[in-house]
Amino acid sequence: MKIIYSLIGVLALILIVALGVGTADLQYLFGVIIPVLAALVFGVGIIYRVIKWARSPVPFHIPTTCGQQKSLPWIKSATLENPQGRWGVIARMALEIFLFRSLFRNTRVELRDGPRLAYGTTKYLWLGGLLFHWSFLIILLRHFRFFVEPVPFFVLFIQRIDGFFQVGVPILYVTDIFILLALSYLFFRRIVSPKIRYISLIADYFALLLISAIVISGILMRYFWKVDLIAAKELVLSIFSFHPVVPEGIGLLFYIHLFLVSCLLVYFPMSKLMHMGGVFLSPTRNLSNGSRARRHVNPWNPPVKVHTYEEWEDEFHDLIKGAGLPLDKE
Repeated sequence: MKIIYSLIGVLALILIVALGVGTADLQYLFGVIIPVLAALVFGVGIIYRVIKWARSPVPFHIPTTCGQQKSLPWIKSATLENPQGRWGVIARMALEIFLFRSLFRNTRVELRDGPRLAYGTTKYLWLGGLLFHWSFLIILLRHFRFFVEPVPFFVLFIQRIDGFFQVGVPILYVTDIFILLALSYLFFRRIVSPKIRYISLIADYFALLLISAIVISGILMRYFWKVDLIAAKELVLSIFSFHPVVPEGIGLLFYIHLFLVSCLLVYFPMSKLMHMGGVFLSPTRNLSNGSRARRHVNPWNPPVKVHTYEEWEDEFHDLIKGAGLPLDKE
């Protein structure tokens, strides 16, 4: 039922555009007003979440480590696993952000007949996540050609690399295939595995189906049901120049694609997809570990009256001596 509800939600969004543009001729609403409002909600939502996270107190030094900490000169330390300085943290964060290093090293645990614990790899999940995120990023960068004129050199370079095989006309982009494969794997993984299916929420399926609908509509526009890309770029450039104009004959599929992207922008800041920004502000990742070099004290700790060992020994000096126990002060 979670999948059905999510699918109904995505289909309802598509139906709204089909009725609004195809029947009521609301091209300006779906082509200008809704995308602009969605971009504003996206920007404000991202800023709000980041500021909220940045203001969250982190009274304890809690970096996640799994290697030898730097201590004595003759003991080799793990620079990436247990970074002591800023550059070590930057290197570890870079590997995490660009290569999903912790997911690559992750293992799954299963209880099998016996009973016995069995450990397995999650490399398929790592590969699926890596393909999806990198393909999504490259596709997003390729879309910069619709936002600026002339097209930046890096966009042209990415297009050449992405369409290296030059299969068909128009050229087939490799990332279009990769992102479909990755989304299919991530979706069916939630269905096939009973444990993952049990903990999955409607929001998890909705995000996957919404992104899949965006990708499929984009592929349909490029390879099957062509739209007027020149008119689409004219529309986007007119919005950025603050003189929005909706050209005629762009095509219904473009408005469906644009509306789904607008829904994703609105949904993004309030969903789990915000892990994109949260990884940078995670204290378990962005802190160095110098607990052996200096003592980290919670600055908010109120003064506490303590009873030192010296005071305790003075208080029970005779009893300790009578019991024959060693004393620091005779």
